Amino acid sequence: MSLHVENLIAQHFRKSVFKNQAVYIITLFIGVLLLYAAFSGWENYTNQNETSEKYQHESREDWLKNPDKNPHRMAHYGNFAFRKNTSLSVFEFGMEPFFGNAIYLEAHKQNIANFSEAGFSNSMLRFGEISIAMVLQILLPLLIFFLGFNSVAAERENGTLKLLLSQGISWKQLLLGKTLGIASVIMMLFIPTIIILVFVWLLLQNFAVSFDETVKMLLFIGFHFLYLLFFCAIAVLISASSKTSKKALISLIGIWLVFTIILPRTTQAIGAYIYEAPSKIKFNSDIEKDILKQGDSHNPNDPHYKAIKDSLLRVYKVDSVQKLPFNYSGFIMTEGERISSNIYNKHLEDLLEIYKKQNSFSKTVSFINPYIAMKNVSMGLSNTDYDSYIDFQKQAEAYRYDMAQKMNTLQIKYISNKKPGPNDKPLTIGKEHWADVQEFHYEPKGILAVLKSEIISIISIILWISLLFIFIKIAAKNLKAI
Repeated sequence: MSLHVENLIAQHFRKSVFKNQAVYIITLFIGVLLLYAAFSGWENYTNQNETSEKYQHESREDWLKNPDKNPHRMAHYGNFAFRKNTSLSVFEFGMEPFFGNAIYLEAHKQNIANFSEAGFSNSMLRFGEISIAMVLQILLPLLIFFLGFNSVAAERENGTLKLLLSQGISWKQLLLGKTLGIASVIMMLFIPTIIILVFVWLLLQNFAVSFDETVKMLLFIGFHFLYLLFFCAIAVLISASSKTSKKALISLIGIWLVFTIILPRTTQAIGAYIYEAPSKIKFNSDIEKDILKQGDSHNPNDPHYKAIKDSLLRVYKVDSVQKLPFNYSGFIMTEGERISSNIYNKHLEDLLEIYKKQNSFSKTVSFINPYIAMKNVSMGLSNTDYDSYIDFQKQAEAYRYDMAQKMNTLQIKYISNKKPGPNDKPLTIGKEHWADVQEFHYEPKGILAVLKSEIISIISIILWISLLFIFIKIAAKNLKAI
C-alpha cells in the first residue's frame, strides 16, 4: 500500500510546526538536556566504577596482606563486595542512586549494601536525576503532546478538515499522516540521541561488546521508539476527537500527568500499603531470635552445641574435645555458620516475597499505564532495577558464606585443639592460605533473566501497541469532520 498521501500530510505538518518559534526553543532546550544527561550519566558511571574498582582492589590487597593468623579471626576480619554499573546504566539510572554498591562481608553476620548516592546527597535527589531515559520517557511525550494537540483539532476549527476529507482523503490516511508528521519531528531529537548513546556505549566498553549487551541495547532502543510512537498516535487521536484545540491540550496534559506523575507515585504507595514489609529493626530482630532458639555457637554451654560435643566425644571415644582428630572449635563454627545462614536466607526469602508482591502490583498497573511498563523494561535492561539489587545481595551472600566456611575448614584442618600456654605462640596458619578465597566479582543479570523478570511489562507494551491500531481503526470509521 502506497503511503504517498500520508507522507504529504506528514511533510505539511512538519513544515507548519516549525513556523512556530516556540518549537525551536523547546526542541533546543530538550536537546541541551539530552546532552547534559549523557554527560552526567558518563561522569556518574566512570566515577562509580573507578571507585568500585579501586576499593575492591584495595580490599583484596588488604585481605592478602594479612599476616599468619587464626582462620577464625580472618573470617571475622572480613572482606568487601563492590558492585559495578553496567554500560546501559549511563542512560537509565533507575533505582541505582538509592541502592548501596558495597557490602561488608563477615562471619556469622549478613549485612546489607551501603554507600548509596542518595545517602551522600541532599533532599533534591528525591525529585530524580536527569538521565537520557527520563528525558525520553517523560519530557519527549510532553513535547509530543505540545506538537500534536492541534494537529487535527486546528483543522476542524479553521474549516480545512472538511475540505481535506471532501478531496478524497480518508480519516485513516489523515490520522496516519499526522502521526508520521509528529514522529518525524521527534526523530530529529531521538535519532541524534541514539547515535550519541550508541557511541558512548561502545566507548565505555572499548568497542568490545558482548552479544548479551548488544541485545539489551537493541531492545532499549526499540522499546523507546515504540513508546514514543505510541504517544504520537495518542496525541493525534485525542486531537481528532476534540472539538477544539484547547480541549485537546487540556486532555493531553491530563493524560501526561496521570501516566508519568500521579499513577507511578500512587501505585508505589498502594503496593507498599497492601503488602507491608517489616522494618529493618524487626527483620534483624526476628533473625536474632530464631538464631538464639537454635543455639549460640560461641557459648560452650549452649544445649544445642553441647549435644553436638557429646555426640562427637562418643563417636571418637574420647573424653575431651582436645583429643579429637580435628579442631573442635572450627567444626562448631561451621555448624553455626550453616544454621545462621539458613535462618537468614529463610527470612530474606520471606521478605523478598513481600517485595515481589509489591513489584508485581506495580507491574500489573502497567496494563493501564505504558510509562510504568516502559520504565520497568528500561531499568531491567540497564540492570538498575530492584531485582538487580537483590541479585547483587545474593551473590555477595554466597561469596560471604563460602569465605566463612573456607576459613572454618582451614581451622578444622590445621589448628590444634590444644590451647597454647601463656608464653606460647598463638595458633595460626600461613598467610598463603588467604589466597584460597577468590576475589569477588559481580555478574549482572543476563538478557534471558531480564526478559523473564520483565515479561509482564513487555506484554503490556505489546498490548498497548496492538490497542493503538484498534483505536485508529475505530476512530477512522466514527470520527466526524464537525
